[in-house]
Amino acid sequence: MPQTIPSGGAPAPERTGASDGRRLGLTLGMLVLPMYVALGAPSVALPVIGRALGVPFGATAWILAAWSLTSALAMPVAGRLLVRWSPYQVLVAGVAALAAGSALAGAGPTLSVVIVGRLIGGAGAGATVIAVFAAATVLPGRQRIRALGIIAAASATASGCGTLLGGAVTAWLGWRAVLAIPVLALPLLLVAMPSRRALTRSGGGERNGSAGRLDIAGAAVLSVLASSLITLLQAHSVGLPAPVTLVVAAAGVLAAVGLWWRVRGKPDGFVPRRVIASRGFLASGLIGGTVFAGYYGVLFRAPSLIEQATGGGPLEAGVLLVPAAACSLLAGRLVGTLTDRFTGWQVSAGLAALTVTGVLVVAISTGPIPVVIGTAMTVCGFAGTQAVLVSLASDLVAADDRDTAQGLLNFMNVLGGGIGPAAVAGLSGIVPAPVALAVLAALPLAGLVVSLTLALTRRPAPGPDPTPHVGARDEGSPASDPMTLDQ
Repeated sequence: MPQTIPSGGAPAPERTGASDGRRLGLTLGMLVLPMYVALGAPSVALPVIGRALGVPFGATAWILAAWSLTSALAMPVAGRLLVRWSPYQVLVAGVAALAAGSALAGAGPTLSVVIVGRLIGGAGAGATVIAVFAAATVLPGRQRIRALGIIAAASATASGCGTLLGGAVTAWLGWRAVLAIPVLALPLLLVAMPSRRALTRSGGGERNGSAGRLDIAGAAVLSVLASSLITLLQAHSVGLPAPVTLVVAAAGVLAAVGLWWRVRGKPDGFVPRRVIASRGFLASGLIGGTVFAGYYGVLFRAPSLIEQATGGGPLEAGVLLVPAAACSLLAGRLVGTLTDRFTGWQVSAGLAALTVTGVLVVAISTGPIPVVIGTAMTVCGFAGTQAVLVSLASDLVAADDRDTAQGLLNFMNVLGGGIGPAAVAGLSGIVPAPVALAVLAALPLAGLVVSLTLALTRRPAPGPDPTPHVGARDEGSPASDPMTLDQ
């Protein structure tokens, strides 16, 4: 790209940085497309899958839950692996698992085999997302937020268009092709090979004693806790027997106690105490998780609401939702401008408020146009919050913990994304759909309250970060204050 040459003869640094951030963001955004499509595309094919495999429709909900669950669980694992491996190595491993699991799900003769494939594919998707974010967060502040904005726009567009693509593929190629869509990540990885050098760099900082053995016990209790939560929320919709529900609830309680004990007894374990104790880290995870819950809850319900209002099918609903998905491009582009003028907590408060409004608009809608408008609001909230919080997380912890923090933050985000549809599905059999969505709005509302509290009680650091390596927590530097993004 042409560059402006100042009098000193060197390329203008701001323009060069913007170009680098845009180029890497486009490469990484391309890599996340198949996995985010895989979140929404199968939802429109579930009735067909149920009939083809001879199982009740409620049982097919596990096809969505399995993907969200292992995707969330793989993220902190991948964050820990980045202490030893480069983002490119984790990316290759993630894409391989993503493609293999999706191929198995697409060819599965029974629902059990399909779910196993989705579990494997979801784990690969989680690892891939963490590798993508690890490569992006290496960039200096302005380049970083530009790259993350492009990645967030790509992910929101892909997930928002998933229903359209799922409906079209189901109608023309069948449901097995829908489940196999993430296999396309393999050729996209080959296309990204020219950027291998940028993907090989790691943002994890110096490799110190944190590169010890993986805390298997810590990973296990976190996995059981997340699995129990998702299962309990979907217990009613999938017809889980009461004794099984009680066992799952007891396992979740024990896992929560075990996680608390593990964090206290092993500070450098799978969930490091110094990371979750960092100022604002758990708050950022709560904000992200609640906004993701609002977005994915609406995305789960919006296609059926449009079908009921128009009398059309999944393909027509997908077409109507395309403008909503396109709004993510605007959100990804504006987030950099907003973070130049406001603190990260202020921006996240605005995005959470936008998500709350979008969920309520969909809840009270009686026609397709309001549903599309409300969905577009949640799309913007999702895309913007993802970019802001992932960038902000690098400033909340020490450089050595950056990859681990990214894994845990994205785990909380994606877990929230699984909670949203599970809560709507579970409540829909008990209360009317508008009431279920109104209850869902309470989640991003909680994120809004947390964001506003932090925005009002903490002041931004005076001035921009003068160092090229974001995420360091040097005393006296603006990066040591977690309330600001790099300007």
